[in-house]
Amino acid sequence: MYEAPDRYKRMIAARLPDGESVAATTAETDGLASPLKDIQLLSRGQLAPFFALANLAAALLLTAALWSSPGTGLLLPWSLVVGTANIVAMRWAQQQAVTCVGRSGKAVPVWQLAGDVLVRAALWLSLPLYLFPVLDPAAQVIAASIIAGVGVAGLGLVVVPACASAWMCSFTFGLCAALFFGRATIPFQHMLSIAFTLGVSIVGVLTVARWAFRQLKANAEYGSKSESASLLLQEYEQRGVGWLWQIDGDNRVSYISSRMSALLGRPSGQLLGQSLPALLGGHAELGRVLLDKRPFQNLEMELKTPHGMRWISIAGDPIIDTAGRFEGFRGVGSDITDIRHTQERLTTLANMDVLSGLPNRARVRQLLGEALRVATSSNVPCAIMFLDLDGFKPVNDTFGHPKGDAVLQAVAKRLCTQAGPDGTVGRMGGDEFAIVVPDAQSRRKVEQLADRIIAAIAEPYTIDGIEIRIGVSVGCAFGPIDGATVDDLILKADLALYQAKDAGRGVARYFSHELQSEQDDRVRLEADIRQALTTRQFHLAFQPLVSARTQKLVGFEALIRWNHPQRGFVPPTAFIPIAEECGLMGPLGEFVIEEACKAAASWPEPITVAVNISPKQLILPSLPNAVAQALARHKLPGNRLELEVTEGVFLEDDARTLAVLGRLRALGVGIALDDFGTGYSSIGYLNKAVFHKLKIDGSFVREAGNKAGNVAIIQSIVQLAKSFRMSITAEGVETAEDFERMRDLGCDTIQGYLFGKPLSYDRANQMVLGLGAKKLAG
Repeated sequence: MYEAPDRYKRMIAARLPDGESVAATTAETDGLASPLKDIQLLSRGQLAPFFALANLAAALLLTAALWSSPGTGLLLPWSLVVGTANIVAMRWAQQQAVTCVGRSGKAVPVWQLAGDVLVRAALWLSLPLYLFPVLDPAAQVIAASIIAGVGVAGLGLVVVPACASAWMCSFTFGLCAALFFGRATIPFQHMLSIAFTLGVSIVGVLTVARWAFRQLKANAEYGSKSESASLLLQEYEQRGVGWLWQIDGDNRVSYISSRMSALLGRPSGQLLGQSLPALLGGHAELGRVLLDKRPFQNLEMELKTPHGMRWISIAGDPIIDTAGRFEGFRGVGSDITDIRHTQERLTTLANMDVLSGLPNRARVRQLLGEALRVATSSNVPCAIMFLDLDGFKPVNDTFGHPKGDAVLQAVAKRLCTQAGPDGTVGRMGGDEFAIVVPDAQSRRKVEQLADRIIAAIAEPYTIDGIEIRIGVSVGCAFGPIDGATVDDLILKADLALYQAKDAGRGVARYFSHELQSEQDDRVRLEADIRQALTTRQFHLAFQPLVSARTQKLVGFEALIRWNHPQRGFVPPTAFIPIAEECGLMGPLGEFVIEEACKAAASWPEPITVAVNISPKQLILPSLPNAVAQALARHKLPGNRLELEVTEGVFLEDDARTLAVLGRLRALGVGIALDDFGTGYSSIGYLNKAVFHKLKIDGSFVREAGNKAGNVAIIQSIVQLAKSFRMSITAEGVETAEDFERMRDLGCDTIQGYLFGKPLSYDRANQMVLGLGAKKLAG
């Protein structure tokens, strides 16, 4: 491959601005100003002496050959002019190789280079063609032969194909003219020989020109890519993204970035020649992958450094030479300590209930699943105890949620004390707890535990000088006797808990076949739900959402309510699970969406409405069509409807769920992730690009005033949401202090009793008309 000499490369580098590469120059349509054209100018300057000397030598040879012919007096001046022109042109070409390359160099038009060649060709041909008709036949043959031979000088122009073509065309024309003048005196075989000489020159020069141009182009492209790759690697290191490393076949360091040497607290010079596995703490997995001599990536390891324990991630590829011999590894690495800490915080957040510090619902399910697998394989039963506090709702209503939360924390401590090492206590949400007992071979032991728990919870609680009394009901099921799966066992424990509630509360019940009657009642409730849908017994309540910045009303969350003719008020937590189980969430959800869109359509443009979507409803392919039809029917823009989903929607079929969410987003509908941090939190869900909002659970909000850790967690959630360009809504705001705290932490929207309880449509409509344009609080 033809390559410009180093001294010309240094000239280019010297003329480029700092940090500018050859690849960075731009191509001008009217001249030479690109990496390829720069190399052409450099190569042209290198070949200029050969071309000039070839012209001068040919002129002197022709002068000597025609010295005794007519017009001798013109030969010397002509030779002098040809020599002078070629020397000047040579110096000009060499100067352009320095001054006309790079971004700061002036573009050289191609026509200018070709014109230089044509001028020199015309000067050289002028005298031979002028004298040719008066030369004797022998002199004509000599002159024609020299003209044909001078075409070979075109080899000095092959780096610019247009110039080589101009030169060969000129001498082809000149030779044709000479042979025409001497057609009567030059023998045909001489003409044929002379023409053959020029023909070979033409084919050879143009062939070499095409080859040289391809080589120069490939060289320029390769140089540009290499330069770009080098700059990218420098940028990678300088920007602090990561670091580079290379080792030889014996795993000894041959190159390592300064960032890595700073991390290890040793100069780079001391690291060269050292074993990489030894420098990184003798990590066994690293030694294994290096021994395999295969590419690897995302190898994470903990490293002891002068700055403390750090986590790093490295990737590498084997270096194989052209003969197929292994010569070591090269790769990249990065410090992932902050990422690991964030992941650990989020993992803890995903598995822990913030208020009580106990495992949350998702973690309880995991623990029960593990216990059930062991029980199935070992024939030693396990147990799941569901606990629901009795009389807790009046605590919140009478003393407020802060004291209610304090009671829940005290209950959590008492449960852990009573369970001891025999079981793991978790909080399922609200005032519901659970205990997983891995070894329940002794039924009597489990019953005694339940009795102790009931007695311990019934003891009074003193909160801020106030004595509070509550109780607890316990439902228990044994696995795999009562259920072979987690869901089945939980259902059986739920049935036992319902029986305990019906039995007067403050007691423990255990699943048995007698609970079938309870199941029958659930069947009746299912029938009632179907009838309620037909007779439109359901209605919506609307809880206000306000702007944290202006405290103005921005929307409502629509909540379904059911006043049963015989049962009275049936809470959503009672009938929605049954609706999910019996496949009624489709029509029930469509009713909520329809009524919410109808209400929002009657309100002014800024007011939005949010609707909760059940995981069972979300997997229905018909949901996007139902939403689209409701929006169209009430002429409501999609951006005024928001659908709230919990993290539980990702437990089963992620792909199907994301497909439905994507179709909903395509309608312009907002998608909010509700109760963030209380379930199955994962960055992976947020990175699916379907959510526009996160809703912080009220337990975080209410506890933030007492726990600095909660503030840090909320800050992390807000920062996380902002990084994904999501807005934040804080739920459960009940005091002015809570509001100010959430606003200062960066929340965008506020929801809670401070700004209003769930209202009927008429009350909500009055709020829109009367208070929509002014502050609701403060």
